[in-house]
Amino acid sequence: MTILRLDAKSEVALKRLSLRRGQTESEVIRDAIARLAAEDSEPSSAYERLRPFIGIIEDGDPHLSEGTGSRLRELLEARQRARHPG
Repeated sequence: MTILRLDAKSEVALKRLSLRRGQTESEVIRDAIARLAAEDSEPSSAYERLRPFIGIIEDGDPHLSEGTGSRLRELLEARQRARHPG
């Protein structure tokens, strides 16, 4: 058994949650700990958080990323020609 010490504000919040949810204070605390533990165990990388959404959006040109190297080279060459004509 663990003894829990709360400040007055947290104690009031716990009592209100307990009454509103129809649970004992211990149940409210266990639920809060379980939720925090679940949040803490969720993937931390940006890729893992976005993974469920990757590939579900259909918008724009699907070939947008193709040939970016050559387009960048053309853009840089055009800028250079504009700065140093002739």
